[in-house]
Amino acid sequence: EVASALAWCADNKTRFKKSKSKLEFQLRLQEFIELVRANSYKQAILYAQKHLAPWGATHMNGLQHFLATLAFKSTTECTKYKVLFELQPWDALVHQFKQEFCKLYGMTMEPLLSIYLQAGLSALKAPRLYQGGPALTRELPEASFAFTVFPNGYVYSTKALKEMADKSGGEVKCTRTGLICKYTDLVKAYIYIMNLVAHNPHFRLL
Repeated sequence: EVASALAWCADNKTRFKKSKSKLEFQLRLQEFIELVRANSYKQAILYAQKHLAPWGATHMNGLQHFLATLAFKSTTECTKYKVLFELQPWDALVHQFKQEFCKLYGMTMEPLLSIYLQAGLSALKAPRLYQGGPALTRELPEASFAFTVFPNGYVYSTKALKEMADKSGGEVKCTRTGLICKYTDLVKAYIYIMNLVAHNPHFRLL
């Protein structure tokens, strides 16, 4: 059942169009597949004419792939189409919905507690943090550092990602997972950092 998700897409249609989101298209495809799975071919064809045809100009290849399932049973052993009838696409839809939701409202996929812990731990004395010696910067921000969040939830320095994007034609890479995406797909998050780091003159960052 994707009615609620589709209603949410309709409410945010303008913003999704601006970000070129594919969520509504993927939801429509899944509804179509469920009709085919139930052997409701006539309904599936009518559904495709009404809800999928408008996407043909921009998503023709994906559309043709799904429409071809009309020639198969849901129990088909043809690998190319068997995967479309499996349950994994639902899991992918759930993940995609969460990504779009977080991106729309400037939230993070990763729990804030985890992000705060990462920020706090980065303030602890470690091989890259020590007392004394020359500092790279004499003054730190008053209350926060700028961070940017990847679609997969990982958080990096906004400055570092901007430099990476400038050198690679607008693309950035998550060094932990290998995910590559456009810098414009990222979401900024301003995380409060411990006053210990911001105001303690004895800490020096390498």
